Amino acid sequence: MTEIEMIHRTKRFALHVFPLIEALPRNRTGQIIAHQLRRSALSVGANYRAACRGRSKAEFYSKLGVVEEEADESLYWLELIVEGGLLSKNKVELLIKEASEIVAIIVASRKTISRGLATTPNRKSQIANRKS
Repeated sequence: MTEIEMIHRTKRFALHVFPLIEALPRNRTGQIIAHQLRRSALSVGANYRAACRGRSKAEFYSKLGVVEEEADESLYWLELIVEGGLLSKNKVELLIKEASEIVAIIVASRKTISRGLATTPNRKSQIANRKS
């Protein structure tokens, strides 16, 4: 999956969360979960875009960590919606599947990047190891 495709996919995820949030009960529990899900789901795409603008592989890797956390948090809220009986599983299952897939993609990406980072010398350590 290309960077652009992932940018669009994470945006679509956020857009598909909107109707689900509107379907949640208007009670205190529903509104608290709606707020948390809105925050985390919208953050997935926003942070992925920020990661793509990273100035280095290390910064990209680090920012992808935030994307992973937010996607996993979104998954948590979606699971709570079903397990708490706020909405039926069939109304939430596609978003649960998408959040799970986004988490898996980001985890795989971070693993790939970390292998590259391990072989890239750290500029700071090269300076520290120089002898005058």
